Amino acid sequence: DVTTPERMDAVSTKGYAWGYIGSVIPFLISLVFVLLYDKIGITMHTAMIITFLLNAAWWILFTLPLLRGYRQKSSIKPERHIISDSFARLGHTLSSVKDHRKIFIFLLSFFFYIDGVYTIIDMATAYGASLGLDTTGLLLALLLTQVVAFPASLIFAVLSKKKDTAKLIKICIIAYFLIACFAVQLDQLWEFWFLAFCVGCFQGGIQALSRSYFAKIIPEERSGEYFGLFDICGKGASFLGLLVVGIVTQATGNQSFGVTCISILFLLGFFLFAKASRMEND
Repeated sequence: DVTTPERMDAVSTKGYAWGYIGSVIPFLISLVFVLLYDKIGITMHTAMIITFLLNAAWWILFTLPLLRGYRQKSSIKPERHIISDSFARLGHTLSSVKDHRKIFIFLLSFFFYIDGVYTIIDMATAYGASLGLDTTGLLLALLLTQVVAFPASLIFAVLSKKKDTAKLIKICIIAYFLIACFAVQLDQLWEFWFLAFCVGCFQGGIQALSRSYFAKIIPEERSGEYFGLFDICGKGASFLGLLVVGIVTQATGNQSFGVTCISILFLLGFFLFAKASRMEND
């Protein structure tokens, strides 16, 4: 609704770029409270409450322009009741998605590789802390990821105008596979910082290009329902990687073996995406 098909990749990547650099502001303010709470004269508990409230206010503030200025155009208007009709349409989309093989296989691919991405994001500080790395250094490394993601996403915006989107997504998946392999032997803070830098280089690209690629292959008039499935496969998949890492770590007593399993998610995602990208739209 906000751009043309030719500019979807660029708009999506720029959106992530500005999102990452914008999030640095509340992150920095939160770090001040979390790292310097004793000097400020408050408890850690109070510092955490302040940071949560700060981020909630941040979300509300920057949602207002979207609520005021955006009107969805390409959607089917509810015929009866907005809630019952929405569920009915979603049910129809769920039953029909298997007939659109390219969309179905892409969503399956996305389920695996984006789960690996979110697992790395969710586990980063916990994994580093379990290796005995300095907590302050770990938090600052996460800040580095946000800062690096800004120019890296803009680079992908430029590349998307010259290179095939599917090829760029494959490069991102391979990069994350190598990141997961590197994380297995991680035991020093500088390695964690290097890992954070590498994640920042590809994090915005893989998320933004996946979003724009999906937007191009789905029926425009049913974008709401299909992006609902997209979010389910994305956010809803984030349990799988954590579950696999937890089970393998408990079974072997070695967290590195658990982290190794994340690389399998990227391999599955890569081969499924390669299959989907070769298929024609239904």
